[in-house]
Amino acid sequence: MDAKITLSFDEQVILKAKEFAERKNISLSRLTEHLLRKITSGYHTDLEDLPVSDWVNMVSEGTVEYKTSKPSKKKMKEEFYTSKKRK
Repeated sequence: MDAKITLSFDEQVILKAKEFAERKNISLSRLTEHLLRKITSGYHTDLEDLPVSDWVNMVSEGTVEYKTSKPSKKKMKEEFYTSKKRK
């Protein structure tokens, strides 16, 4: 079953990724899903361990900047209560 998420990327990365996906006749969603499936396969323990294929390098240029944000109190509450319901 498919679920929707919202992601934020540099505008140029998005444009290049869309162009790449179009050339490969795949949707950007499926391309992203494929990449996420690869990196969550359980073989990698650190971001630096992730293999970057040539075709991924074609999509991106420049340095990578990983941005993390602290979850909101509301989100933390939701996660807490959700985890309690599962048990």
